[in-house]
Order: sequence, then C-alpha cells, then structure tokens
Amino acid sequence: MRVVTEYSGWFFVLCVVLALAYAAILYYRNPREEFSVVLTRWLAAFRFLAIVLLAFLLLSPLLKTVFRTSEKPVIIFAQDNSASLIVGTDTAFYRQQYPLMAGSLISDLQKDYDVKTFAFADKVTEGAAYDYSGMQTDMSALIDDLLVRFANRNVGALILAGDGIYNHGINPLYNTSRIKFPVYTVALGDTSVHRDLLVNKVNFNRIAFKGNTFPLEVLVEAHMLSGARSTLTVTRAGATVFSKTIAVTSDDFFETVKLQLEANAVGLQRYSIRLAPVEDEITTLNNSQDIFIDVLAARQKILLLAAAPHPDIAALRSAIESNYNYEVDVKMAAEFDGVVQGYNLVVMHQLPSATLPLENVIKNAASAQLPLLFVLGISTDISRFNGLEAGLRITASQVNFNEAVPVLNPGFVLFNLSDETRKAVVDWPPLVAPFGDYRMLTSASVLFYQKIGSLTTELPLVIFNQNLETRTGIIAGEGLWKWRLHNYLKNNNHQAYNEVVTRMIQYLAVKVNKRFFDVAGANNFVENEPVILTAEVYNQSYEPVNEPEVEITISNSDGDTYPFVFGKTARAYQLNAGAFPVDNYTWEAKVRVGDKVFTDRGAFSVSPLNIETINTRADHNLLFQLAEKTNGRMIYPDAMSQLADELRQRADITTITYSTRQYTELVNLPWILILIIALLAAEWLLRKRSGSY
Repeated sequence: MRVVTEYSGWFFVLCVVLALAYAAILYYRNPREEFSVVLTRWLAAFRFLAIVLLAFLLLSPLLKTVFRTSEKPVIIFAQDNSASLIVGTDTAFYRQQYPLMAGSLISDLQKDYDVKTFAFADKVTEGAAYDYSGMQTDMSALIDDLLVRFANRNVGALILAGDGIYNHGINPLYNTSRIKFPVYTVALGDTSVHRDLLVNKVNFNRIAFKGNTFPLEVLVEAHMLSGARSTLTVTRAGATVFSKTIAVTSDDFFETVKLQLEANAVGLQRYSIRLAPVEDEITTLNNSQDIFIDVLAARQKILLLAAAPHPDIAALRSAIESNYNYEVDVKMAAEFDGVVQGYNLVVMHQLPSATLPLENVIKNAASAQLPLLFVLGISTDISRFNGLEAGLRITASQVNFNEAVPVLNPGFVLFNLSDETRKAVVDWPPLVAPFGDYRMLTSASVLFYQKIGSLTTELPLVIFNQNLETRTGIIAGEGLWKWRLHNYLKNNNHQAYNEVVTRMIQYLAVKVNKRFFDVAGANNFVENEPVILTAEVYNQSYEPVNEPEVEITISNSDGDTYPFVFGKTARAYQLNAGAFPVDNYTWEAKVRVGDKVFTDRGAFSVSPLNIETINTRADHNLLFQLAEKTNGRMIYPDAMSQLADELRQRADITTITYSTRQYTELVNLPWILILIIALLAAEWLLRKRSGSY
C-alpha cells in the first residue's frame, strides 16, 4: 500500500515549503500575537500540517493498494456416462469396480488440487455418474461447455474417461487448438470385434401420402457371423408388411435392403423393423428399430405466379419443395387462366404489374380465402399493390429502389427460427427494395427490417398480416436468389435459406384458425427429448387471453394417464412435459373461459434412440490423438492410481498468484478530512484558551 500521484515529487517539496512559509509568517512575523515559545511552536506545527495536507490534496494523490490471491490448479474429471460402455462383456466391471477406482483417484487429487467432476453423454451434468444411462455421446459439447465454464481459470488438466465413441456433434479433435491445458484420457470400453447382428440405419421420409407407396432402406450389418441366417421383418399395428431372409456371407457383412410400402391409413403410423437374433450375439438391443411416418391425405399445392422469368423463381421453388409436404406449380402470369381453386397459397412475384394487373386472380383468391405472398420488385405496380390493402402501403413521388440488407426483428413471434438460421441471416446480401414512405397496418408483424448502408431502419423488408379470413405475406424486395447462393457459399448448404422460406410458407398456407382454443406441438419426439406443447386461448372477440388455466391429460397405449397444467407466457401458454418412454400417446386439453369449456385433442409418438448400441467398439485411437495433441497421455484403468503422482510432477500445473491493484483518491478518504479538521480545531482551541481569536 502506498500513495502515488501523477505529479513529480518536487511538487510535494513545494507544498512543504509553502506550508512552512505560511506558518512562519503567521506566528513568527506577526507582532500582534504574544504567545509563549512552546505554544507558538505547537500552533505553528498544527497550521503547518493542515496546510501541507490541503496543498498535497490539490495534487490529486491516490492510495495504491495491491491485493494478492492464490488459486490452486483445477483438475477436471469428466466421466462418459453413455450406454455404449455397458453393451459388452465388462458390464459388471464398469458398474462395480470402476466407480471405486475413479472415486479413489478423485480423492487423491483433492489433497492438492481443486477437483471438479462432470458426467457427459447427450448432455453435460455436474458430478461424476456411473449409471450409463446416456442415449447419445457428444464429446465436442463437453469440451465447449468446459471451455466456457473455466474460462480464465487455472485449469491444470482434464481427465476424460470414456470409450472414444461419439455419435453426436463434431469430432472432438477439431477442438484441440482451443484447449490450453493437457488432456489425460482413460481408455474404457472394448476394442474387440464381437459376434453381432444389427439394424445399422433406416433411411425413410417422415411424410407420405395416402394411396401412394413410399420407400424404406434398411442397412443390415453383421460381424463375426459368417454363415449365419436371420429374418428381417417390418410390421405395422401387429401385422407383417414385409419379410426377407438375410444370409450373412462374411465376417464383416453389410447389406442394404430396399423396399416399398403402401400408405393405406391416414395419421401417424409406427413401423417396427426387426432382425431375428442369432446364436451368441453380444447384444440383441441393436436388432430392431422403430420409425414413425406421418401419412397425410394429400400434399399442399403452392402456385408460384411470376411476371417474367427470374432467378428468384428457381430459388423459391427449390426451397419450398425441400419440404416434402408441398408441391409447386410455376406459371407465367401472361399465360395463366386465373383459376386458383385447388391451391393452398399463391406466391405473386413482382405482381401486379402495369401490364399484368391480374384483377381476376386477386378476386378469385379473395373469394376462396387463399393466402397471398407478394414479392415486390422493379416490375411491381406499387400503386395497384397499395390498393390491395395487403398490410403495407408504399408511397413515393417517383419510383426508386434501395439495396436493403435484412435485419431480424428479435420481437417476431409468429413462428420460430433456429439459432443457426438466426446467425446465418446476419450477413445475408441485400434485396432491391422500393424507396418511399412505408406504412403498415397495426395488425402486421415484421420478420425482417431494412438496413440501408450502415443505418438500421424501421422500414419493413418482410412482413405478415392476418385478418379473420386469411393471411398475407410481403417480401418488399427482389433478389432472394442471392440469399440462397450466399448461404451455400458460407455453410456449404441451403439449410438456413430453406428454413426461412418454408417457415414463411407454412405460416401462410395454414388455414386461419377460428377456434377459441388450440393446442399445437410436434407429432414425433425421441425418447431423450422433452415433449413441448403450446396453447392459445381466445375470447369471443377473438383476442388472445391467458388468464384461465389450461389443463391437459396425456395417455399412453396402456391407458395410463399423466395430468399437467400449462405455464403462462406473455400472450399464450407453454408446457414442457419432460421426456416420455417410447410409445404412442394421445392427449386431451381443456380450458374454461367464462361459462364455456373448450377442448382440443391430439396425438404424438416417442421414438426409441438406440444409437449407443449401433457402434459398440471402443475408439482408443481417438482418445490417444486427443491426449497427444494436448500434451497429455492416454492411460488404461489399471494405471489410474498412478495418475495423481504424474500430475504432481508436472511443472506447468502449479498454484497461480494473482495481483489486483486498487486506486483510491485520498480526498475521498474520511480520515483525511477528520485529521485536517482536528489540526485546525486544536489550533483554534489553543488560541482561544490563550485569549486570542
């Protein structure tokens, strides 16, 4: 702790000289005062000290305090808690002996280090666990989580105990450049190849249409079973719809079985794919898979009506058709007969135009209550468009255009976009948008605003409007093809662009719901995924309300029931019912609004996630590379007792002392003020006692 100032030390000497001069003039050169020599010296000393302090405070001095803290090295122990570790012959070891060995290592490390334990599988949890219940293994998520948790901490080492198998996320070796501490890997699992017959993968489309056939591809795999025979069966509702004999011809056997099934019932259909077990298999858990296919009555038809050929047309068509639920008809407006019946949505690209007003098309769409999606461009007749009252009016003295970059509206709630898509749209290129004064209806919602140059405006680029009859969408600019190409350039796929377009189409193509109570959610979940449902309640004026309680009862195929109450959001309801076992479920929800009770019913299925049983052969090579690239070492369980001593011998794993400097202005310290007042008060009291003023 010491006092510092930005001025030279000579300024303090000047303060002392000035204080001495002031005290000398006051008490030694003032003939009016007659004090004793001793009293004069005391009075001069008090005045001298007070003046020195006051003058020194004018130099803005600071009190510098240095705090030193020590942080012991953090040793992270991460245990693989996925099911693949106990699919084999060493189940008893990993359930009984291994947890004791790991616990002994952790106890030894805690003598000298700050030890943090975690378990990882499909998610990362604090504390080591040994129940091996994880249904997926995501090692990259573990590393990402630890790098965030222990940023700027004194991490000595990571001990990662697992079998090296990952079946979710990216290869953990891609993250080694970000890891600044050694990783020690404990090689668990079995690298031997065992006798096993399994359904490796089933390729299928999740949507089919009644009366059509749909394809399935079943990838059959077998190890060390040359000469064995099995039967592959596909069943639905207890009835066998396909059967084939599988003859294993080698010890590393693969066969792709292609088949066509008929969709003859509407709704969510469950198909079970089974391989009959063979003798001495290491496990039969991977001999079967269940899939769920949503059979629809018919596809939704989208009419894409264009003023002229344009690259936007192909970009829109490809995005819409990426969703198997839609089929697209592309028509040139000059050749279209105006009949829109039979379509679920009409996309009007740069229409209406000056030469193609399409009054009959718009009139027919309005009478059929068809939603419209307008894509404005250079050929659009803005005055005719304004007359449609679609939710947006653009006025300008003359026709000009700007380049407008999309900026996502964080308050948009009509539909959700994934986090990956939200990140992708940040650097999408601009659309060519009309310049003018934009006026929206109060019922309109903005998805994207316009950013012109470096200025983010409140001008809408993509908006949606809804009335009691239908919905309307407006993309106030052309050049959607650039979004698609840019997305492929950045991410090597069209996923984000397709998601934006298909979510827009899904929102518009769904008929306006005029019911007072509606519950929505996915129709298929996997067994480690929470079942999430949303609900909306409307009053008699069709205004959203969320005062009454919404109750729901979920029932499984055995008739067991699970009651829940929805939680309330800003204007609606949401329920996170947690994960459910594999089964088909039905639900019934109800709400009381005034004296009326509204109900809604639906169904969903929970699919099994048996990915941990597909690959049961441990990948110790990955664990070795992970340790090698981070200056660590791979060990086996029998060497775990020696690991603590090895870590203690590393010179780079040591306690770190941090110094923190704190500066405080002396003028803000109360004891300085008290001292100055005390000096001046003491001087005044002595003077008064001696008969002076």
